[in-house]
Amino acid sequence: MSGPIFTGSITAMVTPFADGAVDEGAFRKFIDWQIAEGSDALVPVGTTGESPTLTHAEHKAVIEICVDQVAGRVPVIAGCGSNSTAEAIDFTRHAQAAGANGALVVTPYYNKPSQEGLYQHYKAIHDASDLPILIYNIPGRSVIDMTVETMARLAELPRIVGVKDATADVLRPWKTRQAIGPDFALISGEDATIVPFLAMGGHGCISVTSNVAPRLCSALHEAWQAGRMAEVNEINDRLMPLHEALFVEPNPQPTKYALSLLGHLRNELRLPMVPVAPETQERVRSAMAHAGLIN
Repeated sequence: MSGPIFTGSITAMVTPFADGAVDEGAFRKFIDWQIAEGSDALVPVGTTGESPTLTHAEHKAVIEICVDQVAGRVPVIAGCGSNSTAEAIDFTRHAQAAGANGALVVTPYYNKPSQEGLYQHYKAIHDASDLPILIYNIPGRSVIDMTVETMARLAELPRIVGVKDATADVLRPWKTRQAIGPDFALISGEDATIVPFLAMGGHGCISVTSNVAPRLCSALHEAWQAGRMAEVNEINDRLMPLHEALFVEPNPQPTKYALSLLGHLRNELRLPMVPVAPETQERVRSAMAHAGLIN
């Protein structure tokens, strides 16, 4: 390899709904806007895309729509995770057939496998397709934490190419880099800690905030790569209240409200997600104004 395969500002895409169904028209326009605003790659049907409440047919259709609309302009990293290995294999094979460039595979939630179980889960998915795979390590949602040692074992497989690290442990990217080397993509899953994550050797962020502020998020990564630290800090200061506001209530509730203010989609979610409370609306609006996104 010559450097990590995925880098920069990567958007964990919301899934627009209208009257209970996936709003394909709004989704296609949103994809075009994301690319025009500088996002380096797109992730359909992650948790931000409300994947837990999409049917399997909808899940696959959203990936197909995304790949079709992107038309090769940026990489598409399809959400393919499940706590059933067979189901994750099915999603990954579908994503490959649809033309995705990679698969984001979350650690199995709820059934809490051992480290050996994690290894065998990812190895089985790896062996069943040809897609590059990003491990998604998010102990806050899945309860389990993949150790650096297990990740290093998995990184010996040719298509396990990186991690979306949502541990919020700013030492973890350094430890992972020491154990695996510089070509393993270290992608943050925590918007608020992106600058220290990059400082510890990270390569990018799969971002919730970049749904709402894609140009600013992209500019932060460009400034980082160019070594313009004053600009990095200025952008980070503009974005920090938004990073926090978008997680006052469960993701993607605040993000969908923010995007409805910008006119990209309806503020419509699927239960158990619900629209945000009035006080959260006020906090999101204030943070968007602070970032210069609305007046």
